[in-house]
Amino acid sequence: MVSEDSPLLTSTAHETIYDRFAPDQKRWIVSIVSFAGLLPMFVSSTFVPSIPQIAKDLGSTHAIVSLTVSLSILATAVGSLVWAAYSSFFSIPNYSPVDGRRSMYLWGMPFLCIGSCGVAMSTSLRSLLFWRFVQTFGCSGGIPLGAGVIGDIYKLEERGTAIGIFFGATLFGFAVAPLLGGAAAQYWSWHNLHYSIAVWGLLELFLVYFSFPETSHPGTLSIDKLKRRRWIHITWVNPLSSLWLLWSPNLFAASSLCCWRLLSAPGMVSRMRPSSGLDSSQTDWDIGAPVAGRLSDIVVKRWRKKRNGVWFPEDRLRATWIGGLVTIPLSIGASGLITTYVGGPVGLWLNLLCLYTNGMGVDFVFNPIGSYNVDVAHSRSAEATAASASVSMI
Repeated sequence: MVSEDSPLLTSTAHETIYDRFAPDQKRWIVSIVSFAGLLPMFVSSTFVPSIPQIAKDLGSTHAIVSLTVSLSILATAVGSLVWAAYSSFFSIPNYSPVDGRRSMYLWGMPFLCIGSCGVAMSTSLRSLLFWRFVQTFGCSGGIPLGAGVIGDIYKLEERGTAIGIFFGATLFGFAVAPLLGGAAAQYWSWHNLHYSIAVWGLLELFLVYFSFPETSHPGTLSIDKLKRRRWIHITWVNPLSSLWLLWSPNLFAASSLCCWRLLSAPGMVSRMRPSSGLDSSQTDWDIGAPVAGRLSDIVVKRWRKKRNGVWFPEDRLRATWIGGLVTIPLSIGASGLITTYVGGPVGLWLNLLCLYTNGMGVDFVFNPIGSYNVDVAHSRSAEATAASASVSMI
């Protein structure tokens, strides 16, 4: 009989599906998807420092060129939904190594390469806006597809650590991209910067094509349920269907929590002196993500052991208590007091320490929730991740 104490999901003894790949091969797969997940972060963050130079070359103003930032966010939100939705359906049946996740990487990277070359060759604002949309649309599948791949190859007790490493590697783009983008605009050329991004996308395309296996579980693709299929079967899949996953109260609450927590760091930065030019929250995201992922796995194992093998998916969310109830509120409050009563370099460095602590707290909320989304909507993990990310962007 089902009661309030019954788990939402039950663990199965059959876990051989996760033994298809050797540990070394799993680490290589994580490296490839992390390399691809780094791209959208890098593409978005390198553009902002080069806006003044772009505005000068195109004979426009900073404010107008900044419209490309909003447009790229929209392209990322739409693109992530598109690539995630099709990764659960699309395949080329007579060439099975290109099914599911792998095919979306192979389709997305050409968009990135062409769009990057288009941005580099843009001579007007209109062409810049168009090619910037194509560029960010092409690489936007990096995060949801990567989360889906990790959910395909790692067991429940290992998934949080792997996703933590993946998020840490991808968020590394936020830490280095502004510096590289500004240096490229100042000492090189923003045109050459985007040509180099195209080369990066081409390298990723070759890596996926020659060394990335399909990770989708056999029989889980929607196209496998069709009785008649063409050699290249392209079917319309509504990308907005992924947003219906947020009708689940649990997924909606978890995604909403991520949105609110991500707003805390910008609020703290705005209280600091604009001339400081420092944001330590970007660095600690790289460090905190793997730690938070490992902690969430430990929590899952411990509570599963207490119940003699019975698993509640919400156990992983217990790992968010440290960041959500302690680290983030205390760091925000301390930053406000320091800004008000402590001035000079001492106040600046103390604020940076608070910002670092806040970033760690955000990791301890964001990472377990990302792993929880994969756990609960495992067959549609890429779509759940894309839906949550799209809501956060909007």
